[in-house]
Amino acid sequence: MTRRVRRRTCRERVVRGSSRVGSAGVEDAEDAPAVELDWKALPDDTMLQLFQRLNYRDRASMAAACRAWRALGSSPCLWSELDLRAHRCDREVASLLAARCGSLHRLRLRGHEALEAVPGLRARGLREVVADGCRGLSDATLAVLAARHEDLERLQIGPDPLERISSDALRQVALCCSQLRRLRLSGLREADAGAVGALARYCPLLEDVAFLDCGSVDETALAGIHSLRFLSVAGCRSLKWATASTSWTQLPSLIAIDVSRTDVSPNAISRLISNAKTLKLICTLNCISVEQELLQDPSVFSNSKGKLVLTVKSPIFKSIATMFPGVDVKEHEVFNHCNWRHKDKIAGDTMTWLEWILSQSLLRIAESNPTGMDEFWLQQGTALLLRLLKSSQEDVQERAATALATFVVMDDESANVDPARSMAVMQNGGIRMLLDLARCSRESAQSEAAKAIANLSVNTKVAKAVADEGGITILTNLAKSMNRLVAEEAAGGLWNLSVGEDHKAAIAVSGGIKALVDLIYRWPAGTDGVLERAAGALANLAADDKCSLEVAKAGGVHALVTLARSCKLEGVLEQAARALANLAAHGDNNDNNAAVGQEAGALEALVQLTGSQNEGVRQEAAGALWNLSFDDRNREAIAAVGGVEALVSPFPPHHLHLMPFEGLQERAAGALWGLSVSEANSIAIGQGGGVAPLLTLARSEVEDVHETAAGALWNLAFYSGNALRIVEEGGVPVLVSICSSSGSKMARFMSALALAYMFDGRMGEVALVGTSSDSSSKSVNVEGARRIAFKHIETFVLTFSDPQIFSMAATSSAPAALSQLEKHSSTNTVLTLFSGAEIGRFVAMLRNPSPILRACAAFALLQFTIPGGRHAVHHADLLQKAGAGRVLRAAAAATTATIEAKIFARIVLRNLEHHQSGTST
Repeated sequence: MTRRVRRRTCRERVVRGSSRVGSAGVEDAEDAPAVELDWKALPDDTMLQLFQRLNYRDRASMAAACRAWRALGSSPCLWSELDLRAHRCDREVASLLAARCGSLHRLRLRGHEALEAVPGLRARGLREVVADGCRGLSDATLAVLAARHEDLERLQIGPDPLERISSDALRQVALCCSQLRRLRLSGLREADAGAVGALARYCPLLEDVAFLDCGSVDETALAGIHSLRFLSVAGCRSLKWATASTSWTQLPSLIAIDVSRTDVSPNAISRLISNAKTLKLICTLNCISVEQELLQDPSVFSNSKGKLVLTVKSPIFKSIATMFPGVDVKEHEVFNHCNWRHKDKIAGDTMTWLEWILSQSLLRIAESNPTGMDEFWLQQGTALLLRLLKSSQEDVQERAATALATFVVMDDESANVDPARSMAVMQNGGIRMLLDLARCSRESAQSEAAKAIANLSVNTKVAKAVADEGGITILTNLAKSMNRLVAEEAAGGLWNLSVGEDHKAAIAVSGGIKALVDLIYRWPAGTDGVLERAAGALANLAADDKCSLEVAKAGGVHALVTLARSCKLEGVLEQAARALANLAAHGDNNDNNAAVGQEAGALEALVQLTGSQNEGVRQEAAGALWNLSFDDRNREAIAAVGGVEALVSPFPPHHLHLMPFEGLQERAAGALWGLSVSEANSIAIGQGGGVAPLLTLARSEVEDVHETAAGALWNLAFYSGNALRIVEEGGVPVLVSICSSSGSKMARFMSALALAYMFDGRMGEVALVGTSSDSSSKSVNVEGARRIAFKHIETFVLTFSDPQIFSMAATSSAPAALSQLEKHSSTNTVLTLFSGAEIGRFVAMLRNPSPILRACAAFALLQFTIPGGRHAVHHADLLQKAGAGRVLRAAAAATTATIEAKIFARIVLRNLEHHQSGTST
């Protein structure tokens, strides 16, 4: 799919004179003043057509423009139908709308509170009510609804179960609504003989009944509704099928019956086929007994006497095409209304009903996701849903979109989608269909289409197709909707699309970043869905350097910090913290790190979130503090608001089971690593009990975890008090283990440097005093630990030494030989920016009596000054200021030094000359 939406690059001009302007007259036309259109002079018919194309919110805004438009906005033709599902509807709202609802015939609602408010509309001529989300609906509310609207012809409430509705309310509907033609209810506790019998007696026009997923339905009483043409008992599990199949054959007008998702027996189906004279269609989707019978005997229903039996095993399109005898209908065009509208009323009514029950059953099957349905979904289920997406029935379209959003999901928690199913949607043209539906004017359809697009976009190939079809622009526009449900699903789509690196820039260009930030300001509280999706999308976008700048420019830092400070919803907090972490994760050319730290309340909020009971929130908050700690000002500010204590206190060694996730362990250690760069913070971490938990994390077999822990211990070990604590806590064997066996070169290097810091002689005075009463035993322990440490430091350094190459370099001063050695000796690790004190520590180590420490110091300085390194020039400058040249030359010439120390010192001297010459030029 390579079609793209073309974007207009200029605004059309309105010019005087002829509607056609020749090339010679372009300049004159552009200079001519624009004609101002007098909107108030448009005919009323034209204005009414404009009103009809607007949603209710825009209609209200337009009607408020002037008195004439206010009168037009109240025209009965604009108020014959009303869809309030996306709006709050209570008694107060109903009283405000009542003046306009005198001609209201069709009403769609969401929630039992909305149904309670319907009488307040004073729409006595109401013909149809469709409601969903009415799980709390009571008998009294339904009875009042029926009593106040005696002309009601169609009543549909579902799919949420009506657990509080009894047969008494059903009888009241029958008594009051004698014009009733269609009754569709979901999840009734019961529909007993009295209630169904009342429908038969008092509703002579009733031709469509659907009792879906009901507890019990009186089968015999249903046979008394002689006007019944269409019957659905899908999902009802307590039916007596022997009685039902015998009784229902007596219905004189029955055309079609839906028994999908029930335990109907093959014998009952055969009985209906044999004895129901007027019956044309039986739908048995996901009926286990029927499917098992078909597996054993595929021809069990072959002698159906012209009756069509639909199962998941039957070719549904081909079977439906047989309903149009004498008409050449292609199989995949059977749902095209042009084939049956205005031609055969019975066939037309049957197809309309079939679309509805198929959309219901397919959605329910998708929600329950039974095993063994892959073949059905791939061979015809997907195609069915896509055809229903083009239905003329709005609720069928929306339910099909919801089913598409649902059936591809394998696991809600991990957000995995079935690759084969999602690809089937794409390959059957489903992406374009969903995008077209998302662009329609109905907000309910927009939200369901956006949800399907969002779920499908988890698949990277589908995400590319969505982007190629202009989906990013469509979703961005929907994210600007004033309808929360539409904006929420659109934000979810942008969240999933923003995972792909190729789509981040497109989202930014389309205005998606500004739209997402605006969502946070528009719904600041109590709307976890839209806020979590908006923050999640911004978090993904903030991972890109350029997009992160756009997020900050759009006010994203303030918006995200506001969420982190004031929101109580864990999903929102996790994504907000993740977004702030990603904003702070970029390099020196991106000032978002400082911007986040300077935002009022940001650091306090993140520190507080590290104490959350939610693992994800704690992990992302710790990650944000880790990234922020790379900035000097942030580092001190985090400590000032209690960051050190917050990161150490929740994780004492005996409570480390509280952070079982590797990501949380890594980020907690990383935050302490970053903070420990500061002397005051490092000492505070050591004194606050931070050594023990870091050593526990350093024992982790996960490289990322023990690497960050080793980095933190390296910083801590710079200070002699911490170094002694590490020894006392059993840290030497831990660091030795990392130094000798870790798969991470960075971890091995840092653990070796930490051991060097600990035993370069500065810990001696502290060890003599000790941190406990038994100072002599501490001295012995330190000495034993020193010998073990030196052995493994030496082993580590020698792993970067090749005796043959080093011997050749020792007898040659050729630059090429040193370059080859430098390449061989490089750890290829990205190192942090070192301070003058840290560089000075290694320079002093070059004078240490231990040849092992001298070799380690020269090896470390080599890594810090390799040309092309991120901070090599800075480190070279610090070495020059520290007078390291003289010390390095002495180390290179020392007779007691190892060959490694001599060669490494020579390479560092060469690096200093290289950087000095580069600076001078």
